[in-house]
Amino acid sequence: MTERKPGRTRRIFERAIIRSDDWVDAAFDRLNTRFGRNRPQHIAAYRGYADAQGVELLGRVLAQKPLGGPGEHDDWWDNLLNTYRRFDTDEVPRVPLVATFRGMRQDTVTDHEGYYAASFAPTVPATDTLWADARIALHDGTLDTAQPVLQVLPSAPFGIISDIDDTILQSSITDWKIAAQLTFLGNARTRKPLLGVAKLYAALQAATNPLFYVSSSPWNLYDLLEDFLELNAIPAGPIFLRDIGTDTGKFIKTQGHGHKLERARMLIARNPQLRWVLLGDSGQADAELYAEAAREFGDRLAAIYIRDVDPDADSPLDVGVDGWIEKVAGTKVPMLRAKDSVAIAEHAASIGLIAPAAIPTIVAEVHKDAARPTLTQAAVEEAVESTQKPD
Repeated sequence: MTERKPGRTRRIFERAIIRSDDWVDAAFDRLNTRFGRNRPQHIAAYRGYADAQGVELLGRVLAQKPLGGPGEHDDWWDNLLNTYRRFDTDEVPRVPLVATFRGMRQDTVTDHEGYYAASFAPTVPATDTLWADARIALHDGTLDTAQPVLQVLPSAPFGIISDIDDTILQSSITDWKIAAQLTFLGNARTRKPLLGVAKLYAALQAATNPLFYVSSSPWNLYDLLEDFLELNAIPAGPIFLRDIGTDTGKFIKTQGHGHKLERARMLIARNPQLRWVLLGDSGQADAELYAEAAREFGDRLAAIYIRDVDPDADSPLDVGVDGWIEKVAGTKVPMLRAKDSVAIAEHAASIGLIAPAAIPTIVAEVHKDAARPTLTQAAVEEAVESTQKPD
């Protein structure tokens, strides 16, 4: 009797799950069509980008409008409900759309999960500003929506690719209790940026350098992350997230942390005129992924910064990161495990990535952010306030 290999068994199991998921989606779609439900009500137009290779747009069509930004007085129950609603989206499949940008038009259709993608031919930036607007609408012209497009300018000396969790946003990956609280009970107002991030990233961007974000978080959290960047004055940029569905034909199908390296590879390959700065943290696999990028691209990388998630302790995480730094040494790509934004800024200034005059403003921002309540303090204050609310 022939024994099946584990890999083959897994593939058979995965295909069975995908077929089941497709069947369920198709059944619900037929019911919704029959009873006139699940009609397009909102286009979630994610930030796109334009470079010498072309213009790329991505978004999603939903059957309900988002709830809007978090309220200042939202309590843990409001946050929990909003988290559920964020993952319980009613996407609309097979919706014909029209995307336009600088006189160019692209027809597209949403996939099984309501995602759309549109690509345009390369175009020279019409202005010297980082941002322009595309338009996306239903085929009949309704739901016409502006879609911001980041322009990779010819004058940019380098680009920036940054992780999100524990790189700009404190998610306490080493403390599962706080991580769970942030995931399920927090919102964009209660989440705390890491010290000095806003000024550091503004100095790196310097008005012309394109900034991209990558994360292993699902696309359902896109609005929360956008709100977080805006509320904390952190420079905006296209955000590449991860699809957690099972369909094989999606525009943005990705798996695990490795998709961050794939996105970095894509951006670096598309823009050979740029050098790149990569930022991540020691809590996940960023050091390993970025070390692989250094091996592949060599001096195309200007610097790699790994933010230490536990800077006050010597931990196995530190040992792991330092091991990857040693392996990168032969590539001549500077790679640093940094305790805070000031350490990153000082090194970046020493190799000409930011102006030295920016360092005092980053130091001041670090002190300002440090004075904000910690996650634990904020949770206690929120719990006290909720008990004092009138019934």
